[in-house]
Amino acid sequence: MPPTEVALSSGAMTSLGIVREFLSEMSPVEGVAALLILVNVVLVALRSIWNYAFGIVGVAIYAVVFFHAKLYSDTLLQIFFLVVQFYGLWQWRRSEIDAGEIVVERLTARARLGWLAGILVAVAAWGWLMHHFTDAALPWWDASVAMTSIAAQILMSVRKLENWWLWIIANILSIGLYAAKGLWITTALYVVLLAISLFGLAGWNAARQRAAT
Repeated sequence: MPPTEVALSSGAMTSLGIVREFLSEMSPVEGVAALLILVNVVLVALRSIWNYAFGIVGVAIYAVVFFHAKLYSDTLLQIFFLVVQFYGLWQWRRSEIDAGEIVVERLTARARLGWLAGILVAVAAWGWLMHHFTDAALPWWDASVAMTSIAAQILMSVRKLENWWLWIIANILSIGLYAAKGLWITTALYVVLLAISLFGLAGWNAARQRAAT
């Protein structure tokens, strides 16, 4: 066999090996959760209230996935998200009734500084607790994802544009975290979520500008 064909054959076998390894580490439950959250975030970006139907089920399943991966901050985060999903549904429904659509708002400069300071304090405190009192695999990294995501979820529930900036940061952190833990479906999901977050930021910003004219 010519050297070029040998090289191509070797490359193909390597690629197939990577795919087999990826598939062997997939969890069907993780796959279902990832699909539900993907649909959820797309609908959020489109400002559709139906996002909550998918989000509520998705976060409940992910709580189980993260618990088995010993990502305890993320497990608690999903439980928190479940509560906030219902709160967000109520808030979005109110906006839809009052204005006929999901109205996008912005934080003041002072409020942004307050949220940033709160996130930094929460990351330091939660990371310290996870490091000293649990066997969490990556406590500080995990805490950064958890606290940034909590802030983003709250701001999303009350329709603040800044939620997308926080989701972009949280998604970047999550890609590295879940890859390090071998949660490959979830890693791939967060790559897609990062792209959707950029789309959501642009869409929500455009909607706010249209409403202001």
